[in-house]
Amino acid sequence: MRRTYLHVGEELNRVRLDANVSVSALSRATGVDDAYIGRIEAGTARPSVEVLIALGLALGADLNIRLFAGAGPRLHDRFQAPMLEALLGSLSARWRVELEVPILRPARGVIDAVLRDRRSDLIVATEIQSDLRRLEQQLRWAHEKAEALGAAGTVSQLLVLRSTTRTRELARRYEQTLRTAFPARTAEAVASLASVDLPWPGNAIVWVHLHGPKVAVMRHPPPGVAVGR
Repeated sequence: MRRTYLHVGEELNRVRLDANVSVSALSRATGVDDAYIGRIEAGTARPSVEVLIALGLALGADLNIRLFAGAGPRLHDRFQAPMLEALLGSLSARWRVELEVPILRPARGVIDAVLRDRRSDLIVATEIQSDLRRLEQQLRWAHEKAEALGAAGTVSQLLVLRSTTRTRELARRYEQTLRTAFPARTAEAVASLASVDLPWPGNAIVWVHLHGPKVAVMRHPPPGVAVGR
C-alpha cells in the first residue's frame, strides 16, 4: 500500500510540474485542500478515486487503474527482462548489483538496477528502456533518481537502450541532447562493465540488440548512430 501511494504521489507531482501548475492553483481549481494535495504527492495520504479523478482532470490527465501480475521483479514492459538478463550476463565480478532500488528523496521512484563497484565508491544508476517516449522527461527523472544515491558514493548514470528503428531515429534526431547527457563512449562503457580493472568512463548509453530469442549487449552504437562513438 505504501509503495502504491508513493507511486501515485510521484505521478501526480510529475504531471503537475509538467503542466507548470502550483499546488495552490490546483487546490483552487478542484476544491481539494492544498495541504492534502501535498500529502498525496508525498505519498502519506490515501486519496479516493474521486479526488484523483478531479486532480487529474484539472491537469489534463486521465486516471487509469489496472492490475498487473506481481510474480518476479517489477518490469515496465516485456522487453526489459531479456535486456536486463543480457546486461547482467555481461558484467564482471567487479560489480555488485541491486535490482529495483526504491528511492524517496529528492525524487521518488525506482531505479531499475544499481551497479556498485566493489573496488571504490562508484555507483552506476542504470535505467533500462526499450523505447524513449518522452525524452526530456525520462532524462530528468533518471537524473533526479541518480541524485538520490549521491550520499552513498560517486554516482554515474547508464542508459540501456533497445536498438530499434524508432530509438535509432530518436538518437539521430536528438544527438546533441543525448551526447550532453551521456558523453562517454559506448565501447569504453561496455569494456568497463566486463572488466575487473578498466575505469568507468562516465555517463553512457549502452545498446542491446533483441530479435526473437536472440539478445546481446552491443559493443558499439548501432550503425548510423553517432552518440557514444
